[in-house]
Amino acid sequence: MRPIYIGVGVAFVAIVLAFAGFNWWQNRQVQLAYATPTPGPNASEKPITLSNGEGLGAKYFKGKYPDTPQGGHGQTVDGIGCGTMEFFTLHVHPHLAIFYNGKQIQVPQYIGFAPSLAGSCLYWIHTHDASGVIHIEAPDLSPPQGGPYTLGMLFDIWGQPLQPDDVAGLKGDVTAYVNGQKYDGDLTAIQLRAHQQIVLEIGTPIVPPPNYIFPPGT
Repeated sequence: MRPIYIGVGVAFVAIVLAFAGFNWWQNRQVQLAYATPTPGPNASEKPITLSNGEGLGAKYFKGKYPDTPQGGHGQTVDGIGCGTMEFFTLHVHPHLAIFYNGKQIQVPQYIGFAPSLAGSCLYWIHTHDASGVIHIEAPDLSPPQGGPYTLGMLFDIWGQPLQPDDVAGLKGDVTAYVNGQKYDGDLTAIQLRAHQQIVLEIGTPIVPPPNYIFPPGT
């Protein structure tokens, strides 16, 4: 009987360790999702305070609801659903700034809003105003296919290109910054985390990436 007891004990310890490991991993994912980054050395010294409801930059994209025919109109996009309510399992706010030949362009309001004759819905990744603040209000810490929520998902919902020489139809060489640090990777893979500051500069001149202060409560 002793080997049976030993086997049961080993199995019990393994279950406890597996459960503890899963809890650690889940808590770590929450910490990473909600961690506030520190702006890098290239960020402008004087921060810009963001305000809810404001428009930051010159208006370029037309239409109240900016999602193009290629974007989200209620169907699932990149695993991101469109629902009738906001979720709060993951509720974070990164920021996107777009510059075209040195001039800031508004990130339009209502990206991810999908009004239709059958009823309206709201994607888990969306914008409320033209401040550049991106809202992620998702039912899970990660999208159904795994990995993080990314900038490419926002652009796919918007229906706009995000390429090294084309950002939402603004064409030219793209210089990207994430939290003030120059970013040379895949633009679509830039992660959307709490208070992540993403700057996309198309063309020249290249201006210092701004440092933003988020509105209270975001």
